[in-house]
Amino acid sequence: MSIAGGIDRAPARANEAGCETFQCFTRSPQGGPAPELTTEIIDNFKSEMKAFGFETFYIHTPYYINFASLKNNVRHGSISVVRSELERGSLLGAKYVMTHMGSYAEQTLEAGIEKVISAIKSVLDGYKGTTGLLIEIAAGSGNIIGDKFEEVGEIVREVNRGLLPHSCMSVGVCFDTCHAFASGYDFRTKDGARAMLKKFDVKIGLKWLKLSHVNDSKFDLGEKRDRHEHIGDGFIGKEGITMLLNTPEFSKIDWLLETEDDKREKDISTLKTIRNN
Repeated sequence: MSIAGGIDRAPARANEAGCETFQCFTRSPQGGPAPELTTEIIDNFKSEMKAFGFETFYIHTPYYINFASLKNNVRHGSISVVRSELERGSLLGAKYVMTHMGSYAEQTLEAGIEKVISAIKSVLDGYKGTTGLLIEIAAGSGNIIGDKFEEVGEIVREVNRGLLPHSCMSVGVCFDTCHAFASGYDFRTKDGARAMLKKFDVKIGLKWLKLSHVNDSKFDLGEKRDRHEHIGDGFIGKEGITMLLNTPEFSKIDWLLETEDDKREKDISTLKTIRNN
């Protein structure tokens, strides 16, 4: 949802679109300072959430986050911004902040993953807020970290060692249907969805699955292209989306659309039909 004119306008826009929950940024996704969250803005936001009956909402971090960067200013800046988003989320009452992890360009994957683990630990060090942190499954283009369950699992395991799944000091996972499909995970049949979830449980742990971005894909299975399509118009298809969302694991978490405005309300209606059937 757009935050043009102030983040406190987002709940009304979400309600108008027919949403039951929503995702937004709290700052420009491209860069620049974060708008101040004054007491008035926070109070207005919470009042609007209550007025429209929203129990949850989610924050997406800016797109430039790179926990694995070889440039110290980029890596440390990413740590600072994500921690700031958690604190801002706690002020607003967000359930989770989700983030991409970045790229391991000009280094080994192993070195990049080590930097990501260290960075996330730094983000959460001393954190006392109420908003949790999620890392997002990646689409696998270039040197992006997190397109394979093994990579996500290693990060989750190392950060969460000894922590409870519901702790705000732990990191959970946001599953993106388009990203996973682009990375080669096929869940378009009942057997395929069950097999994929079994692999997710072995490599990551289903207890850490907290949220899903639900998007169709403009590109076919395993093409490693992050191009979202409206539900039913892409290579996953409505039936493929249905196979995954009708599993017990996905029926108990929130679903967020990241599709273009032109047919978004139709997408929302389609997801409600899938949910209700």
